[in-house]
Amino acid sequence: MTVTHTLTKTAAAPAAAVPPNVACLGAGFAVAFEPVEARVPGMRKIMTAHLRLWRVPESLAKDILLVLSEIVTNGVVHGHGAVALTVRYTTDRLRIEVTDGNPTPAKLRCADDGDASGRGLFLVDYYATTWGVSGDGMTTWCEFLLAEGRS
Repeated sequence: MTVTHTLTKTAAAPAAAVPPNVACLGAGFAVAFEPVEARVPGMRKIMTAHLRLWRVPESLAKDILLVLSEIVTNGVVHGHGAVALTVRYTTDRLRIEVTDGNPTPAKLRCADDGDASGRGLFLVDYYATTWGVSGDGMTTWCEFLLAEGRS
């Protein structure tokens, strides 16, 4: 797993929050990993640490973590090769991008009652402020507005 962290310049992270192989560059982070479902909790853990650092309200942080889980899982399950998670943070918005090497774009679909999966993008559509897919189909992204209710 390749990890590149970037931290806000206005807040310092505790030493334990930044792994030794991290490069601090700005606001956000990027992680590349093999497409294994067991990696999803690790991505949530990294995101949780950053949401705390950025003081995102807990109720919004829960929504962001749910959406992160959905699009990372989609990248792991439906992608081709390594998965890349990139998170960009500004004072008013947070953007999540998952690149998975599959040129077939993620899209909303109607899951039948008996289907075990197929509802994740409905959650993304509901909780994220906006979402979409890159022109090449390989990156699914979403954004959350942060300005309201931030401490």
